[in-house]
This record gives sequence, structure tokens and C-alpha cells, in this order.
Amino acid sequence: MSTAKRADPAEGLSVDDGIRTLLLLMPRMVGRVKRIRIPEELQTLALAPRHLSLLSYLLFDGPLTVGELARRLEIAPTTVSLMIAELSKREVVERTDDPADRRRTIVSITEHRRPSIDAWLSQGARAWRKALEPLTPAQRKLFVDTLATYEREVLTELDA
Repeated sequence: MSTAKRADPAEGLSVDDGIRTLLLLMPRMVGRVKRIRIPEELQTLALAPRHLSLLSYLLFDGPLTVGELARRLEIAPTTVSLMIAELSKREVVERTDDPADRRRTIVSITEHRRPSIDAWLSQGARAWRKALEPLTPAQRKLFVDTLATYEREVLTELDA
């Protein structure tokens, strides 16, 4: 990292100051997110981070097809089917045939698990809402795009 002069706070952050701040902030954020209490009835289900994204889509967007979940999660439909099978055995999600096309399966959170999943995931949603509401739509897009770029670049570095 360079020893470039720090930017005037009124002008924002220099790249190096931003990097320094984020390198200190990210581990604290991850640590705090990990401390979000999983509701007792979900603790025995051994839910993994991969389940969190799938459940978030189902909670916030409602029932979805396996194909749509695969597209949104950016993983193969067979992988989504395996995850759904795991969650179905644990009575977290249920599968139903699409009445418009019996070849498609629609996945939803079971009614008896919905309150616990909602309580668990809404904690993070409330924090993100508080952080994102003051921003303009363009600023929100820039923020989300920046996080996605960071994730992509970390993966590129790990794969190198």
C-alpha cells in the first residue's frame, strides 16, 4: 500500500484510506453477523451458509421454482435440488408441482418454520434497511455493485 497523503474528509476517502477502513471493518462485521442468534428450533437443523441465501430468496420473494433459485444463487439446478432435498427432509421447505406446468417444482418455506426463519433473517434485513434507506437508488446500486466486485475479486485471488 502506498503512503499517499490522506484525503480531506470533506472530499471523501482516498483509496488507501478506504481499503484500510474496510480491512478493519470487515472482520468486525463478519464476527457480529456470526453472533446473530439462530432461533432455538432451527439450531438442531445444522443449517449452513448456503442454506441462508436460498431461504432468504424464499422468505423475501415467496415461492420459487428450482430453476429460478438456481439462476439467482448462480449454481447448478442439481445442486439446488440437493439443497432442497436436505431442507425438505428437515421440514424447512416443501415442494409442490407447478399447477401451470407439472414438470416444474415450486419450493416454499413450510408454514411452521416461517416464523423462526423470518425472525432469524429479519435481523440482518433491518440492519441493511437502516444502512441503505438514506442512500439514493444510484448510491445503493453502487454500494451493492462494489460488494459484488469485492467478492468476485477475492474469489479470483483465491483461485489464482
